[in-house]
Amino acid sequence: MESLNRMAIELVDEALDYAEELNVGGFDLENEATVLDFGVEFDGGIEAGLLLTEIQTAGMATPSHQLGEIDGTPIPYVELSSDQPALSLLCSQKAGWELATEDFEGLGSGPARALVAREEEFRQVGYTDAFDLTALAVESDELPTAAAAEQVAELAEVEPSSVFLLAYRTASLAGSITSAARAAELATYRLTELGYDPNDIVSATGRAPVAPVAADEDDAIARTNDALAYGGRAHLTVREDADVFDSIPSTAAEAHGRPFAAIFDDLDWQFEEVPADLFAPAAVTVDVLGGPTESYGETDEELLAESFDL
Repeated sequence: MESLNRMAIELVDEALDYAEELNVGGFDLENEATVLDFGVEFDGGIEAGLLLTEIQTAGMATPSHQLGEIDGTPIPYVELSSDQPALSLLCSQKAGWELATEDFEGLGSGPARALVAREEEFRQVGYTDAFDLTALAVESDELPTAAAAEQVAELAEVEPSSVFLLAYRTASLAGSITSAARAAELATYRLTELGYDPNDIVSATGRAPVAPVAADEDDAIARTNDALAYGGRAHLTVREDADVFDSIPSTAAEAHGRPFAAIFDDLDWQFEEVPADLFAPAAVTVDVLGGPTESYGETDEELLAESFDL
């Protein structure tokens, strides 16, 4: 299999070449690591968010953007499809790197995770990457520091000058876009959590509304999660039938039915305390090759309209 990081770096080069047109910024840190600002101090935009999503999935998924509606109000949607969901969604797109130093904190996603390969999904998929350049998308309200780049370089076993950090706030247009693109990833990850072999997931498609950009990070985190748990839809094509498919959508979670802002408030915004089964698309169809095709869950436009303040 081709290196996920090599494919992602080609897209990073595209972002650098067209930074002005994408409304993103790029600069080098003192250790020669490169930061691309997709939505911290720069505005970013729809195309920036779509390209960021491509980089997060190492170019092995296809994101697109359409106009839909919620409760009669026009709202953009993002759809993403991949015929390599185990690699593109679990081994790259998943936000599994908690990047923390004395002067920076952020949540990392992207192919740099595959150079470290310590998370359980890499053992399940059977993949570890090797390349001398790497990219990590970092969700934070601050720009990454040299210390953050050093941590990535050390764990990924590359030089700091080979590290590209793609920064964005959740409360940014790129943040809303790339979050909406996670419906397929969440469905794939949730099915894997239920004990299903990720290598038996043949293809995955997801679609979710783009949450209006909120005024602060907490509201943005709540809105973008609502977009997925109450407005996200996914379709999975799999090789083997199983009796766990009805547990994939967020509707199977006991906490389902309340907006994330209320759930987070009750838990004092301790994200790790939120039930894991709530992080899933609202509705999922599972198509078993040569077998049944069944749908589970449903969306909730009324809750979304309230969450989005429509």
